[in-house]
Formats: sequence, C-alpha cells, structure tokens
Amino acid sequence: MTIDVTAERVLPLPPERVAAYAMDWRHDAEWTQGIRTAELTREADTGGFGTGAEVTRTAYFLGRRIDYVLRVAAYEPPGLLDMVSVAGPMPMHVTYTFEPHPRGTLARIRVRGGGGGLYRMAAPLLARQVRGSLVKDLRDLEARLTGQD
Repeated sequence: MTIDVTAERVLPLPPERVAAYAMDWRHDAEWTQGIRTAELTREADTGGFGTGAEVTRTAYFLGRRIDYVLRVAAYEPPGLLDMVSVAGPMPMHVTYTFEPHPRGTLARIRVRGGGGGLYRMAAPLLARQVRGSLVKDLRDLEARLTGQD
C-alpha cells in the first residue's frame, strides 16, 4: 500500500454510544470528510449491515468526485469495523476501532490505500490530506455526539 495513515482521539462518551453512531453507514455523510452520500448496496449474508455487506460511497477528495464500494470484512461492535474497497479508483482498507479509555472512548481510524503510478508519486501529499481529513472526521464525530456542532 502506498499510504498508511492513522488518526485517533479520545471522546468523552462510552464506546457503545460512539460505535453505534460511527458504525452506522447512514451517518457517514454527517461526519466523514468529503462523503456526500452512502448507500447500503449489498446486505450481509445474515441480512442488514454486517460482515459481507457493501456500502457505496460518493465522496469528493482534492476537488474530484470519487465513487467507491467498501465491503465489510469484520464487524464486531462496539470495537471494530473493518472495510476493504471492492470498486473504486484505488485499493483502500479502512479500519475503525473504539476502545474503552479512562476519559471515555479511544476512537481510531486507519486508512491504507493507493497503488502504483500516480498514487505512488503523490503518496506524501495524499497521506497528509488523508490524515487531515481523519483528524477532522474524529473532531466532527465528537461534536455530533456531544451536541457541540
């Protein structure tokens, strides 16, 4: 993978509350940078959202529209949501984790992605942009959940 970026933040809420909101694809556009729409386009084998489900997201990054599909590789609420891209402009692996912390929840987002060619050449810039977006995502998540927005 060309980029591997992680951001984390302690939110003053229990992991169950943070994860219930953050792991619900219907909230993606409310707190995740650049995402305009998210749609459950394939249900999990057991129905609804879970391992095997697919969410199609439309996002804007660096001024460009990006449509991509993330398949849920692991879904273990309230601790873990792991997704891999199955369609889109570049390979991507997105992992959300929520761990108990003395002040609430340690929320972490890790994004790995990229490929060859242009993505490899732009990796340093892309990594900075992704990290900035993830930091803002976690700040927006906290603001949404604590009513500070």
